[in-house]
Amino acid sequence: MSNTYANDELAKATQIAQFRFALIAPVVQGLFSDASATEYYKRITQKPLTLPDGSTVVCKYKTIEKWTSLYNRGGFDALMPHTRSDKGSTRALSDASIEELYRVKEKFPRLNATQIYNHLVENGFLSSKVNVCAVQRFIRKNDLKDARNPNIRDRKQFEEDSFGRMWQADTCYLPHITEDGKVRRVYAIMIIDDHSRLLVGGELFYSDNAANLQKVLKDSISTYGLPDKLYVDNGCSYSNEQLSLICGSLGIVLLHTRVRDGASKAKIERSWLTLKETWLYSLDIESIHSLAQFNGLLKEYIRSYNTSFHSGIGCTPMERYLKSKDTIKAPASREWLDECFLNRVKRHVKRDATVSIDKISYDAPMQFIGQTVEIRYEPNDMATAFILYEDRHYPVRRTNRVENCHTKRNNVEIDYSKIGGDAS
Repeated sequence: MSNTYANDELAKATQIAQFRFALIAPVVQGLFSDASATEYYKRITQKPLTLPDGSTVVCKYKTIEKWTSLYNRGGFDALMPHTRSDKGSTRALSDASIEELYRVKEKFPRLNATQIYNHLVENGFLSSKVNVCAVQRFIRKNDLKDARNPNIRDRKQFEEDSFGRMWQADTCYLPHITEDGKVRRVYAIMIIDDHSRLLVGGELFYSDNAANLQKVLKDSISTYGLPDKLYVDNGCSYSNEQLSLICGSLGIVLLHTRVRDGASKAKIERSWLTLKETWLYSLDIESIHSLAQFNGLLKEYIRSYNTSFHSGIGCTPMERYLKSKDTIKAPASREWLDECFLNRVKRHVKRDATVSIDKISYDAPMQFIGQTVEIRYEPNDMATAFILYEDRHYPVRRTNRVENCHTKRNNVEIDYSKIGGDAS
């Protein structure tokens, strides 16, 4: 068994791990209402489970039980799928073929078993040695004959019962400002608690990217503790393997809205409207000459918002937060929190002992030449980047070609007198 992935496999492996964690989280966090954990596992596996991409898969309750055990022993990393030792051998319906079967049936509900079988074989999900009857039996056993409409959305108002049960995060475009003679677009990233409507974090940036979201989330957790769930949309800052890995390491269930369904994050969307109507439209944007100045004004707004009466809850967000703050789960330590927020990438160490991260070259220890290694780093502080190998940290540093030119090597000294051949 192995958990070494190529770059193109890491995102898929992370999504699978996040999917598994979301299922076991109620047990890990002690939030299930069933008589026992086993009863919870049996209940959630009565029907096919929906994957992040909208397809479905059938799981046995003992499988979910096994995932909980793996997580308790090895954390989020233990939920990453392993390469099967029997990979390549023929099984009737593999997990991958079942997942694809459900996906195709959801997208094309009128396809019959033979058509689905042909699709699975042609696209490499199923061996041609498997008889079409296996697909027919599976469809019949799981009652997949009837066409279903997967596009019907059940929309109801909801509210978590206490602070920290769920946070909603989102990004909003704000007006341009001029700093140092350059006109720059400003992006606001904010996080709101579902129960109290408390703005737990918010900051302005000149770019909308995953690293900035991670910063706001980390600052929010440092101040208000760990939420059970984080609810976000499908933008690139929110739908990526790094955020999934971070949330899994923290024990947070990462939830995504359906594509183009912003209304499902009504609370954070409503907070943007309030921000614009009560604060942004009253600002003199021309008088703001730096991002730091703009952020100072935002902090004042957040402080005012959190201490002002909210008609939706009948008190101020801060008052509602204080009533249930005893339920907050604090991070184990600052060091643990820092470790959880490290980004992870797989890189092949080149023959010159370098790796590339975001098109920037970094020197790696010579012993890793030719190997694929896992690098962990803080996006805004690459000086702390390191290779994780057998639970040990091996630092990497940005390549300095001029400095490397003077680095002492074990190579035989070059005799420049002989360059160009015999002078005689």
